[in-house]
Amino acid sequence: MAVVSALAKYKLVFLGDQSVGKTSIITRFMYDKFDTTYQATIGIDFLSKTMYLEDRTVRLQLWDTAGQERFRSLIPSYIRDSSVAVIVYDVANRQSFLNTSKWIEEVHTERGSDVIIVLVGNKTDLVDKRQVSIEEGEAKAREVGVMFIETSAKAGFNIKPLFRKIAAALPGMETLSSTKQEDMVDVNLKPTVNTSQTEQQSGGCSC
Repeated sequence: MAVVSALAKYKLVFLGDQSVGKTSIITRFMYDKFDTTYQATIGIDFLSKTMYLEDRTVRLQLWDTAGQERFRSLIPSYIRDSSVAVIVYDVANRQSFLNTSKWIEEVHTERGSDVIIVLVGNKTDLVDKRQVSIEEGEAKAREVGVMFIETSAKAGFNIKPLFRKIAAALPGMETLSSTKQEDMVDVNLKPTVNTSQTEQQSGGCSC
């Protein structure tokens, strides 16, 4: 008879400038859809998803933060108890890439080295508008010692691999074989209510 253990919960906080695609990445992962009518996230949004791995089940708590400057004061408290910081930039917006240094610094200020950081270059579908090469992204990640991946929430490119990469890096997940990581499936969607119903109704998000 299998031993029932408490469901491991991991908090993922999504950081980055406004309009880099944080909400789009989360929405693609949660519902496998892309919405072109996103508006800016108001404050913080929260969703939860269960992932079934090789020999355990984990609950990922996804915290979507607003990129606008006026909400910056809220963010440190959400970083403080996070397991993973996903820092997103837009490959077609060089400034958003340069600003990732500030986001990474903020994570280290709140969490020290006790956190997994993933640098994500989003919007790879904007091929003709690209301002940041994949080589630059990789070099930046190596320089600051974080994980790196490029994605396109619009095209659905590398979204599941991003979360598989994160899940495999979580504490206690080192035993997962690379084969099993590829077999991970995303099921049992359980979205929770946003921080406030009014924010949810406002259609807030940080795409």
